[in-house]
Amino acid sequence: MAKTNKIIIQVCLCGAGTKKAQAPTVPYTAEELAEQIVDCAKAGASIAHIHVREDKEVDGKLEIGYKSMSLQKFTDAVEAAREACKKAGVDILINLTTSGGEYDDQKRIQHLGALKPEMCSFDPNTINWANSYIFENSPRFLNYLAQEVVKQDVKPEFEVFDTGHIDSVMYYVDKHNIPKPPHIQFIMGVGGSMPATTENLAFLVGKLPEGSTWSVSGIGRGHLPMLLAGLALGADGLRVGLEDNIYYSRGVVATNVQLVERAVELSKLAQREIATADEAREILGITRHTLRDEKTLPATWKPE
Repeated sequence: MAKTNKIIIQVCLCGAGTKKAQAPTVPYTAEELAEQIVDCAKAGASIAHIHVREDKEVDGKLEIGYKSMSLQKFTDAVEAAREACKKAGVDILINLTTSGGEYDDQKRIQHLGALKPEMCSFDPNTINWANSYIFENSPRFLNYLAQEVVKQDVKPEFEVFDTGHIDSVMYYVDKHNIPKPPHIQFIMGVGGSMPATTENLAFLVGKLPEGSTWSVSGIGRGHLPMLLAGLALGADGLRVGLEDNIYYSRGVVATNVQLVERAVELSKLAQREIATADEAREILGITRHTLRDEKTLPATWKPE
């Protein structure tokens, strides 16, 4: 059973890999992100998970919307989102990615101190993503990230792809005194990790540390089954968005707003109430952050 009848809807807008050729509305720019964050907040999302993109020369060719960890791009996106939400009169928690093993450690966390998001992703293990490339999260980086989330008072969202990752979560929580209880985000259906089945999700939920809050998402075809399984198992949250799944139904490409609206509809059918941003903060134990003030930035901080 859920600890509360409220359920948190998180939208993961673009990720690092989804292309406009696959899903035409996937946001690349700060303006596109801000506009969709407002629309998703109005539809019922209380958390926005943000990756950023940039145009970059790759193998001698200009690639539009290439994955990025640019501090300037994060700054543009977060400030545009905050301003757009303020103008529209909506509230949403900002959750910034720290993924990107090909970047140096400092580059992966620099935006946390500069932008003071309320949440960030924390991937506690390295995996062979879809058996195709290394999704690298070294112990060196994870110790560094753990220290930073405590220092900056950022709530880590621990992304768990397989059973042993839960033990890794608690290793870093205990070692660095990350405030308990942890928030676990189950990512089901990545090739090389736990397949997106109800049996697997129920097993993982049974292994949760005491008091944990948890959310779930399924990749691709596992997306809708995991939403339904999460509701049946009493999830605290559901994660949706074009980062994880580009289809609304077979052959029908989705938008982020459509995926949020469906999660809201399913949650209401399950007689769950949709959490507001402030209710999400209460469930997750997050203190609202004051918006970034240029005067309080470290003297060494400079946009790239």
